[in-house]
Amino acid sequence: MNLTDLPRHAAFRLEARAWIRRHAPWDELARIRRMRFAGQPFETEHRWLEVARQWQAAKFEAGWACLVWPVAYGGRGLSATENVIFQEEEGPFAELFGPFMIGQGFVAPTLMAYASEAHKRRFLPPLASGASIWCQLFSEPGAGSDLAGVRLRATPCEGGWRLNGQKVWTSGAHHSSHGIVLTRSDPDAPKHRGLTMFFVDMKSPGITVRPIRQLSGISHFNEVFFDDVFVPDDQRLGEVGGGWQVALTTLSNERMTLGASTPVGFDELFELARKPGADGAAPIDERGVRERIAEWYAKVTGLRYGVYRILATLERGERPGPEVAVGKLVGARTTQDIAAFGLDLLGARGRAAAGDDEVSQFHEMFCFGAIHRIEGGTDEVLRNILAERALGLPPEPRADKGPFRDIPMAPNA
Repeated sequence: MNLTDLPRHAAFRLEARAWIRRHAPWDELARIRRMRFAGQPFETEHRWLEVARQWQAAKFEAGWACLVWPVAYGGRGLSATENVIFQEEEGPFAELFGPFMIGQGFVAPTLMAYASEAHKRRFLPPLASGASIWCQLFSEPGAGSDLAGVRLRATPCEGGWRLNGQKVWTSGAHHSSHGIVLTRSDPDAPKHRGLTMFFVDMKSPGITVRPIRQLSGISHFNEVFFDDVFVPDDQRLGEVGGGWQVALTTLSNERMTLGASTPVGFDELFELARKPGADGAAPIDERGVRERIAEWYAKVTGLRYGVYRILATLERGERPGPEVAVGKLVGARTTQDIAAFGLDLLGARGRAAAGDDEVSQFHEMFCFGAIHRIEGGTDEVLRNILAERALGLPPEPRADKGPFRDIPMAPNA
């Protein structure tokens, strides 16, 4: 495992850095952050999406978008290492990747694996350029961590299927053009075998998107209702009844994207701890503060090297293992812990609902950490994965092996 750039990677880094410095929307990003800290979430979200589309389009036109994708689909066919180098050089502009993370990071690999060649050539380049945004319609009111328990029905009809049911917590559905949807196509089969995956046009008749207002004031998540929505059979991904295998492709890439990242907030906390207070003393002068900072520095550094390990595995043409689950499990919790400690150091300022830039950034980090601990597999799910697949511990007893329709459901499921 190389922890420094090889000569070709060093040259690539310099090229990427030079292009980013010339073309990145520095002023626009600063304006968005000022709006957010000033308590203008709706205007911020609208402008954030607009600037994100512009930045993605600029990268696409210059050949810096979706670097690992095949050239035919809008990428450059480069390695994961070069992709990470570009993300590192993007720095703060990596947050503009947010609207496209699901489509490019989770959905696109699923389309590449299961969609027809015609569909890949039609839908992937607009996804790479930012012209289209895709969402992932998985979770339901009664099926979140237990994804195989989805109940949204897919009933065959002439020329395709009719979809009826509900999804919830669908990120970005309110500004998505398309989405992939996991459905229950055979209630008489065991729950993992009676599933079928499709992709849908989010403007199809019968689809209703209802944003969910969050504590921060924005609406990132949504409820999505399907009322007799027609989907042509050529929009099916994989075999009928084979939706679970397709979903695993999506989930593995979701966990890869979320797990191959490091916690945020350490640098901000370190700077805060060095600032003298009214009495002239800085928090970092206290031994307990130094010990906490040292602990988080060790975790952040270890997780960064974990990302390098993942890259080395990908470079060998192999799939990473438990380190992906570890990365997300530890990273999400560490982000939230760092933010909480930062708010503690701010004292009364940190307990305000709204404040200056310094207060707001730690509030945002804390909320992000809470979301990150749920998305892509909760802490509990990841611990089970590590226990069973990494440590070889016996799985929990299960009572859901028979036909899906015979599995007891909660009253409101």
